[in-house]
Amino acid sequence: MLEEIRKHIKEQVSALPMLPGVYQFFNKDGVIIYVGKAKSLRQRVSSYFVESKEHSVKVRIMIRHIVNIEHIIVSSESDALLLENNLIKRLKPRYNILLKDDKTYPWIVVRNEPFPRVESTRSLLRDGAKYYGPYSSVSVQRNLLELIHNIYPIRTCALNLSEKMIAKGNYTRCLQFHIGNCKAPCISNQLPSDYMRDIEMVKNILSGELKIAKRYLEEKIATAANELNFELAHNLKCRLDLLEKYRGKSIIVSNTLNNLDVFGILIEGDIAYCNFVRIISGGVISSFTVEFSLGAEEDQINILTSAIIQISEKTNEQLNSEIIVPFLPHVELFPNKEFKVPQKGDKLKLLEFAERNCRLFKQERLKNMEIKEPDKHITRVMSAMKRELHMDVEPKYIECFDNSNLQGTNPVAACVVFRDGKPSRTEYRHFNIKTVIGPDDFASMKEVLTRRYSRILSENKQLPDLIVVDGGKGQLSAAYEVLCDLGVADRIKIVGLAKRIEEVFFPNDSEPYYLSRKGEPLRILMFIRDEAHRFGVTFHRNKRSKGFINSELEQIPRLGEVSITKLLKRFKTISAIKKATTEELNETIGASRAKSVKEHFNS
Repeated sequence: MLEEIRKHIKEQVSALPMLPGVYQFFNKDGVIIYVGKAKSLRQRVSSYFVESKEHSVKVRIMIRHIVNIEHIIVSSESDALLLENNLIKRLKPRYNILLKDDKTYPWIVVRNEPFPRVESTRSLLRDGAKYYGPYSSVSVQRNLLELIHNIYPIRTCALNLSEKMIAKGNYTRCLQFHIGNCKAPCISNQLPSDYMRDIEMVKNILSGELKIAKRYLEEKIATAANELNFELAHNLKCRLDLLEKYRGKSIIVSNTLNNLDVFGILIEGDIAYCNFVRIISGGVISSFTVEFSLGAEEDQINILTSAIIQISEKTNEQLNSEIIVPFLPHVELFPNKEFKVPQKGDKLKLLEFAERNCRLFKQERLKNMEIKEPDKHITRVMSAMKRELHMDVEPKYIECFDNSNLQGTNPVAACVVFRDGKPSRTEYRHFNIKTVIGPDDFASMKEVLTRRYSRILSENKQLPDLIVVDGGKGQLSAAYEVLCDLGVADRIKIVGLAKRIEEVFFPNDSEPYYLSRKGEPLRILMFIRDEAHRFGVTFHRNKRSKGFINSELEQIPRLGEVSITKLLKRFKTISAIKKATTEELNETIGASRAKSVKEHFNS
């Protein structure tokens, strides 16, 4: 039993992504015993199970109780910290100490008052004020507040600046006015419209819209430089650098959101993935993904409806009254629930967050299958290619051809071989084009395929299940003609893959066929095509470079093949031969030939 658990944990860890996120450890009773954050989930979680690593007694005890691992992907390490905080406060895992208290993160608030203040707070209230954040780093928040107050003369006092109080005339100018940090609206020295214009610019900065403030700083820097006030220009430049480094707020916690549920969905063939995110008081408190096997003739509305119902039953909790979805399900089945399809803002970001988790969950499942059951993974991929390319057999043996030349010079071709979806590099082959003069890709393709498959037939070797030609209808027609001439056109499936928009062409079909850009069959075809191109171009460049060197040296009088070989063996390149000293050349090819080389390059 213990060995089975260890094997299961090892498989889970190897399938984790190298992305930031939060991981959760479960014990045999299905209870979460630890929640942690990571910049790279796989590296962090795997560190717990390294035998040579020294752990504390408490960590070693915790590891012995782990029987399952789950994780949530986020966009950044800061988001991971915030989500970890939410989960620990709600779940109170046994082995967590940090963040278990009621520590709250700092926000920046623009007060709802006359001549609003911009200041720090840890209390998130529904008081009509505008809150920005939270900030996982206090220093980032302080630097941003300092930046704002340095750019805009906004008051920091707590005076009541209503019209009635200002009219009484009880206020006087303070130190902040005398040092230039405030324009004294308390004594009617600044119009409310001017003050509110600055506040709107501050809100733009806090919302991530930095262009206006950036332009303002650049103008101030230019003015200070023209006035030779280089110290002020340098200080403003530092503020500009800080402004450009500032990042927008996190979606993991938001004061603009209340209680809501989010459902993101990904449908791939006969499998659907649905990610559920629950938001309580503006914070993500849980997220998980489930996989569904689809029945016959299911449309996306039925799939989403079924997913919402089954996830609701799985959580055994009442759905929130507001639900975010990518498209509307059968809403009549959910009375008293409001479904929204967001177009912008935090709710759209949350929906994208859920859909991203669906994609990552799918990738992890496929990778896990590849690790645990490689034969099953290969069978699934081959079955998908057989279905998408309308083949009679699974394409376990694939060959791909690509031509390469430079305006008809040094023409070559490459053949790459894939078995079970993986490159078989020992079977790769290069071809020098022998019978074609000038840049004629069709004739080159005919020559190469004729040579390749004539030899295979004469040696009675295995023919490929699928041939991929790098090109469109022209290259495919030339290749298919060769197979017909050799009498094997009915035994081999052949397709052409055009580069521009990845169109797939079949013989005797003038219209292209479009595979799903997200599906594995097209990705495998593109990988095979790109590998053939890489292999062919590398061979062509080497041949062209060697031909250039030889042709250059052959122009030198009294320099024969033996001397050229000696020079290349020692100096390797034309550039090195040019830079060689007379003594080095004398040692290599003799004085008279060395003199000819020097005269040739000097002239």
